[in-house]
Amino acid sequence: MNKPQHAPLTQFAVQDGCLQVAGIPLTRLALRVGSTPFYAFDRALLDARIVQLRQILPGGLQLHYSIKANPMSALVQHMAGLVDGLDVASGGELKCALDTGMPTEHISFAGPGKTDAELSQAVAAQVLIHLESSSELERLNHIAIALGMRPKVVLRINPDFELKSSGMKMSGGSKPFGVDAEQAPQLLQRIGTLNMDFYGLQIFCGSQNLKAQAIIEAHANTFQLALKLAEYAPRPLRLLNIGGGFGIPYFPGETALELHSIADHLQLWMQRLANELPAAAVVLELGRYLVGEAGIYVAKVIDKKVSRGQIFLVTDGGMHHHLAASGNLGQVIRKNYPVAIGNKMAAENKELVNVVGPLCTPLDILADQMLLPVAEVGDLLVVFQSGAYGLSASPSQFLSHRAALEVLV
Repeated sequence: MNKPQHAPLTQFAVQDGCLQVAGIPLTRLALRVGSTPFYAFDRALLDARIVQLRQILPGGLQLHYSIKANPMSALVQHMAGLVDGLDVASGGELKCALDTGMPTEHISFAGPGKTDAELSQAVAAQVLIHLESSSELERLNHIAIALGMRPKVVLRINPDFELKSSGMKMSGGSKPFGVDAEQAPQLLQRIGTLNMDFYGLQIFCGSQNLKAQAIIEAHANTFQLALKLAEYAPRPLRLLNIGGGFGIPYFPGETALELHSIADHLQLWMQRLANELPAAAVVLELGRYLVGEAGIYVAKVIDKKVSRGQIFLVTDGGMHHHLAASGNLGQVIRKNYPVAIGNKMAAENKELVNVVGPLCTPLDILADQMLLPVAEVGDLLVVFQSGAYGLSASPSQFLSHRAALEVLV
């Protein structure tokens, strides 16, 4: 059994005991949306995160938004006006990025399973294509010849090191992502024999990391590998995408990532690269870190029951909308996301409860044995840290319940 969670992690304001989203009381926002469940994303918090990064990170470092973190079209449009580029991983995300008006040379298309149709779309749109294998390179070459166009390409590298303590490791050992570093010189030489516009390298190690020293170590290894591989490149690097990996705290005991030491280390490398790779723009590609803390998921309590001494709050939303908060189908040790009763933030009377969704599965859990304000039918449950990998990363068709709405306010 989990211990009761501490006060929820939140950047959202509270007034008169009610959570505020973009200055709007949650109860009023729910009326405006018209129904629950819904996701709400706060523009001001998105803006504030970008401002924070711009102030701390070295000047000249480009900041890209990885659309897979949250592909809501209005949010992507907003982010496009704040960042230097967009990164996509499917034909659908490519269309979303192109619709923003972002210059195509600042849109990159990565992913290990691009279809011929997606490669054709990427070539036609003249976005940067991140090559993930030798066979993808050859397929792209045939497509480019057929279209009579010269594709813009970046070689994605699977290094022999990893981002330690990351929530999801994307490199080191055998991986489906990118080309093994030891194979890269041969592919770089092959690119040089083809009619391709070579831009540079992507070296992406992992995601959701809260340890600054681990990120610093990965950055050092990344830059050293890039300098080594640059010797084999068909032309001087114009771009070096170092991935992201910046995490946000979700659970008790986790603290926010310390950025200043990471920024200081990046500044040293930027100065060195200005001499050794003078033509290369350095890109930091972030998703969750930009949007994760700017979003909430809201569901309504529709029933309250007691089963053998335990209180259950049953809501109209659950794992079909927010898989991550439910514990990812029971495949990991489940921990509670920060949650609250959004219209009773200042309530003193509390009780230990389980919060479950409407699905016919015991996996549909939004909170397990958490101390929350005493709630009744009609109250609004809020799951914080829900701006990334929420609705689009959930089995929304499971049991055919109504889809959750999404609003940018």
